[in-house]
Amino acid sequence: MISPSLCPVCGARNDCALASPDLADKPCWCYNVSINPERLKALPIEELDLTCLCPRCADVQGQLPSAQPQGVA
Repeated sequence: MISPSLCPVCGARNDCALASPDLADKPCWCYNVSINPERLKALPIEELDLTCLCPRCADVQGQLPSAQPQGVA
């Protein structure tokens, strides 16, 4: 069964804003990164446009803004 909120490669949460009704009005993390097309080929053909890679499987962690520790401005 295809779950739009899980990465089809590793099964972890993909944090896709479009898959979450609570976040659907916000831009997804993937809008601000450059994903290597070779990574996108990891998606099974039957899951294209139905689910998304997680940041780890998309290999974009270095492109994502770092979370600041709480209490630091």
